[in-house]
Amino acid sequence: MSEQVETRAFVMRLKPGNVAEYERRHDAIWPELADLLGTSGIHDYSIFLDEDTLQLFAVLKLRPGHTIAALPDHPVMRRWWDHMAPLMDVEPDNRPREWTLRRVFHLP
Repeated sequence: MSEQVETRAFVMRLKPGNVAEYERRHDAIWPELADLLGTSGIHDYSIFLDEDTLQLFAVLKLRPGHTIAALPDHPVMRRWWDHMAPLMDVEPDNRPREWTLRRVFHLP
């Protein structure tokens, strides 16, 4: 029996006036960050914006055996968080403030 892909969803929030810059920075995502996310087991990652509330809704899929728990300690991830911190609500270490969402419905 093969392991199933895990899906995670969470919400983050932009600070007012930063939508265009947030999009610009993601359109130019660093190749080393994209590689890091992929090798950590993240794939099919999307972020959606609610323009009225500035909430960002993120959903990603994790491959079996993923290693995302190590991401907060990786220098590339830390630099990205520092790069993005002026644009969004963050924790004291510049990690984006996230609210995990629980799946309540799924239609495969």
